[in-house]
Amino acid sequence: MYNLSIVLEDSARTFPDRDALVLGDVRLTYTQVDAMANQVANLLVELGIEPGDKVALTCPNLPYFPVVYFGILKAGGVVVPMNVLNKGREVAYYLDDSGAKVYFCFEGTPELPMGQEGYAGVQHAEGSPELILITADPAAPSPIDGVRTLGQALAGRSPVFEARLASEGDTAVILYTSGTTGHPKGAELSHSNLLLNALTCNRLFGSKPGTDVHLLTLPLFHSFGSTVQMNAGFSMGATLVLLPRFDAQAAIALLQKEDVTFFAGVPTMWWGLLGALTPEVDVERIARNLRVGVSGGASLPVEIIKDVKARLGVTILEGYGLSETSPVATFSDPDREPRPGSIGIPIWGAELKLIDDDWNTVEGADAIGEIAIRGHLIMKGYLNRPEATAEVMRDGWFRTGDLARRDADGFYYIVDRSKDMIIRGGYNVYPREIEEVLMAHPDVSLAAVVGVPHESHGEEVKAFVIRNEGATVTEDELVAWGKEQMASYKYPRIVQFVDSLPMTATGKILKRELID
Repeated sequence: MYNLSIVLEDSARTFPDRDALVLGDVRLTYTQVDAMANQVANLLVELGIEPGDKVALTCPNLPYFPVVYFGILKAGGVVVPMNVLNKGREVAYYLDDSGAKVYFCFEGTPELPMGQEGYAGVQHAEGSPELILITADPAAPSPIDGVRTLGQALAGRSPVFEARLASEGDTAVILYTSGTTGHPKGAELSHSNLLLNALTCNRLFGSKPGTDVHLLTLPLFHSFGSTVQMNAGFSMGATLVLLPRFDAQAAIALLQKEDVTFFAGVPTMWWGLLGALTPEVDVERIARNLRVGVSGGASLPVEIIKDVKARLGVTILEGYGLSETSPVATFSDPDREPRPGSIGIPIWGAELKLIDDDWNTVEGADAIGEIAIRGHLIMKGYLNRPEATAEVMRDGWFRTGDLARRDADGFYYIVDRSKDMIIRGGYNVYPREIEEVLMAHPDVSLAAVVGVPHESHGEEVKAFVIRNEGATVTEDELVAWGKEQMASYKYPRIVQFVDSLPMTATGKILKRELID
């Protein structure tokens, strides 16, 4: 019997005066964060929250997120984190699908009015959960008539609370998938799933208690940020420096100012950091302190790995996982040199294999198959969707939808999402491979490859390319160069130069928008 909130409570006992959270000039110690989470737990108990009840949360990377997150867990509730970009209709769907009884929502900004969208969602939700509005200034009045603020709701509440224990298999968090097919589904993750994944991360990172300083710009509503940095960091008494929205120049400034030792990001974030290393930046100071660099969410281009090593002196470690796997499933082997382009090997307690469409194991080095995983990291299932769960789980194995190959030494390499694979004239084309080649061109900064309809070939290969500053390469030149580098069925026949690429809140490139 234990509760995931132990990662906060234990560090509050061990490192009471150490900074737990930093946001601008605001610095909160572990004692303060734990006390505030206890106030949230006391509030939820008064509101009638029982063990297993769902409580939703919409909040960017502000101190309020971990305070409310762990407060929900302490009260025995199940956290339902939501994307801060959700509109009212989407909020209503998540509230109804999860059966949330209470909903904490940040007020937002004029550009991103989360509070208004959250209020609209509650108005349309069938369950009528109680909305508690989180304001930037806890003493500020509520901007929505009839809705309590978090500051008002916590006023006078005790900072002491004895966490309700849970069985290791009880659901702690429900993470909704991106919903690329049909309605989004809620992956139920247990206290055991999340605690073991966080502790395994620290083992991989070589973390030592009370020493690391994380720059946390990955969204906390996403499993990458919440497990790899918040839960793992809190369990080791790390200081989390929050950046609510990724901005490369702001991130570089914080890497310098706070002597950050740990940075995790998706490939586009690492790409952005490299572009922000202007002559004014104290690169030596950053490199001297930066101990661990982690990338996930998508395969990292080899050129970025090389540039980061050359300029910041840190070898980026790559991992792989999904919301359904808590999320980390594979990671670079800490005892061996990382292999560029590889997502590493299975983490402790996880098994991987490659399968075909019928769940048959695909054998042989470098043979391509869909990744299947089993172990302590696998979700309990999709909330209230036994049919959808049965489609992806069999005998403890979870099929991911990601295509990969495994080399003779057991290292895995993502080939592509199976749904992103392009079939051109009967040949399978994997966009990740084409993007790697294109980014080796001296004039190319970033590339995204998709398949577009073609009358005779079925699909044609198209590349969206961001050129390096001052570069003049033309479409014809890049097509001709690609033809020299790749097999005839692979190279892109169409190149479109763009200034930016559409991305999710977590920094993943939205290929569906490019296709549309």
